[in-house]
Amino acid sequence: MSVKRIDLIRYLERHGFYFLREGGNHTIYTNGIRTIPVKRHRTLDRVTANEICKQAGLGKPF
Repeated sequence: MSVKRIDLIRYLERHGFYFLREGGNHTIYTNGIRTIPVKRHRTLDRVTANEICKQAGLGKPF
């Protein structure tokens, strides 16, 4: 099962993360304390999406 990138970004934004900058292959989000890279693909594997949320200090919603 895959997760849409926009759904992951909306989840991060609801939990206080905001756009910081564009990297080479990633979009970088931060909440002022943690910085999280999000791959620039239309869909992400569910495991990858949950790992990004784990790095952000959030639960596993997907």
